[in-house]
Amino acid sequence: MDIHVYGIRHHGPGCARSLRRALDELAPDIVVMEGPADAQNELSWAAHAGMKPPVALLIYPPDEPRRGVYFPLAVFSPEWQTLQWAAPRNVPVRLMDLAESHQFAIQRAEEEQARRAADEAEPKEQKSAETSPDAAGEPQPDTAANGAADGSPGGPKWRNDPLALLAEAAGYKDHELWWEHQIERRSDATGLFAAILEAMRSVREAAPEIRERDLMREAHMRKTLRGVVKEGFERIAVVCGAWHAPVLDAEAVAGKQDGCKVKDDTERLAGLAKVKTTATWIPWTFSRLTSRSGYGAGMESPGWYAQLWAANDEAPTRWLTTAARLLRDKDLEGSPASIIEARRLAETLAALRELRSPGLAELNEAILAVFCHGEHSPLALVRERLEIGDVLGAVPDETPTVPLARDLAQWQTSLRLKPSSENKLLDLDVRKENDLARSHLLHRLNLLGIGWGRHEQSGGRSSTFHEIWRIEWKPEFAVAVIEANIWGNTVEAAAGAKVVGDAANCSELAGVTALLDGSILAGLQAVVDPLLARIQAMAAVGADVRRLMDALLPLARISRYGDVRGAGASHVGPILTGMFERVLVGLGAACASLDDEATQRISESMGRAAEALQIVDRDELHGEWRDCIRRLMYKDVHPALRGWCCRLLLDARVLDDEELYRLARLNLSPANSPAACAAWATGLLRGSGLVILHHDVVWQVFDRWLSELSAEVFTEMAPLVRRAFADFTGPERRQMGDKVKRLRSDRNPARTAPGALQRSSEVDHDRAARVLPVLKHILGVD
Repeated sequence: MDIHVYGIRHHGPGCARSLRRALDELAPDIVVMEGPADAQNELSWAAHAGMKPPVALLIYPPDEPRRGVYFPLAVFSPEWQTLQWAAPRNVPVRLMDLAESHQFAIQRAEEEQARRAADEAEPKEQKSAETSPDAAGEPQPDTAANGAADGSPGGPKWRNDPLALLAEAAGYKDHELWWEHQIERRSDATGLFAAILEAMRSVREAAPEIRERDLMREAHMRKTLRGVVKEGFERIAVVCGAWHAPVLDAEAVAGKQDGCKVKDDTERLAGLAKVKTTATWIPWTFSRLTSRSGYGAGMESPGWYAQLWAANDEAPTRWLTTAARLLRDKDLEGSPASIIEARRLAETLAALRELRSPGLAELNEAILAVFCHGEHSPLALVRERLEIGDVLGAVPDETPTVPLARDLAQWQTSLRLKPSSENKLLDLDVRKENDLARSHLLHRLNLLGIGWGRHEQSGGRSSTFHEIWRIEWKPEFAVAVIEANIWGNTVEAAAGAKVVGDAANCSELAGVTALLDGSILAGLQAVVDPLLARIQAMAAVGADVRRLMDALLPLARISRYGDVRGAGASHVGPILTGMFERVLVGLGAACASLDDEATQRISESMGRAAEALQIVDRDELHGEWRDCIRRLMYKDVHPALRGWCCRLLLDARVLDDEELYRLARLNLSPANSPAACAAWATGLLRGSGLVILHHDVVWQVFDRWLSELSAEVFTEMAPLVRRAFADFTGPERRQMGDKVKRLRSDRNPARTAPGALQRSSEVDHDRAARVLPVLKHILGVD
């Protein structure tokens, strides 16, 4: 029996290359690799021609897919290269880590125990807070110790990064850079794994493992290795994370190390609970391999590691060439001469730093100096597109998965919508059959909570047939698809069932109408009638006017645009009319005695109701709505609401200059408080600024009101007035400034509203004389 332990970094091209050489030299009878034991049956898929890394093993409990865990692998991962080495040689690979079926059960038990402890501790904490307030929040010693052991913030670096101590001992602040220099760029791998084993042994002697979960995992690894030995294998290769290597060698497996006794391992693993799990392969992305994504074993630059694996010695040249091509695509510097110059600069920097060859840091500095001329923006593009990239792996179509995932894959193939990690725009014309089907698929997935596509504004083009989507596939959508499978085995059936279920549990009328709107866009004809029945039942007993107004807009869209998408909407009209009549009856009472926040909310709802009426375009409804708004405009309601009513009628072009001038003079009168005047102005100025720009009388009244304010009141009102103009766009504000600047010169009696005040053009010569000496001194004139 001969056990050889190869401690590796989970994603490292240098380790992967050295491991392949070591396996060639050893020619083991079996490879035992770190990985969850309940994924053993899925390893055979790694040799399939359709498997293109990066990919990940997904293990999840079927009754709770959200708990699923991922085990990602890239082409430069040592574990992936181990599988690729073993498959053509018919060498068996055995996974030895503690099965996720046990770990899920442990996790559930810990959560339940924590909940019970929290429930029991709540009365005690309340009592303690009453008797000793100063003691609240003091951490208990065991809590603080456990937090450190788990590698939580404030805990020791060695547990989050076991190689941190070695890097710091070598004088490196950047642990990633130390590993790259010592391992990934290493040309001679002789003695590499023996050195890693010895280094980890020293680290573990100084800071031994104390986390119970990891001790259980290591006990299970040794138990698996003992079973392999009993099966009669002679040359055994053990591939594991470097941290575990010292407790998995021959001496530890034989039980001759402290903490590795057979009896202790057996007792630690006895009586473990278990839940049912399912495993499969899913595509992964480089962005999800980075540490910034929250992945514990992540790296900074997976794109660079892929270059190291593919080219090694030629990686710097290929990296600079790829960067130049990327920059040229953006019309930036990237000539062949610049590539040569950047390579020379990178090699010079490496020599000055006593490195074997340029690393990523040297290459980036060369790119910054030669290609980017010191500008960091182009370098940021290189880092985002090359260091991380948008690479998305692939798995064979026949990989075991849930029926919903297979149906989705068939739709993606038939509609030529290949999943990609690239964030790109999709322009659809729903009058075309294929584009309509694509729209239906993306809307259905959104209803299922799978946000592959995000619907964006169509840039002013007609929304009746034009849609713009921004699509980006993320690996976690695989879990979302598994979770959604409980609703049905096809995308259409699952989306329809989920919509009906959500509508039954929704207590908000606007929420149900939004579901109906989404169902129409998704082409779910079977759920339209049940949703309409639900809306009618809720509207019949609904008394909240604001929520009724919020529900009008989705119904108006369905009534107007449903037939364009091939969706019948004939039953929506009567429901819309009935809800609108309830709004007219209750709007006056709903607007009485509102504070600022309530006024803001109901104003937004009134804006949506007005938009709904514009979409429906029915004269009788328009007339009733305007009469209701006009009554509110003169009632004793919040000034901001009166101003907003004025603006709604102004947008509808039913308010002439004379009435607008009279309303402005009335609401901006000195008899009103400055705060009330500012609130009315805020209500009037909401929405687009272009309409206001064409009404001179509004600016004349504003001009008079502001000029008549005292200095103290003006200082108090300035922030309120500024806030009223804050929502306008930059160009609109510029045009308003020009409008005010030309206010006097443009004044024309023929264009001024009746009764408009004409400001005096007389000059106060006494006041002007006081300024002249100062101006003479400033200008230097006699």
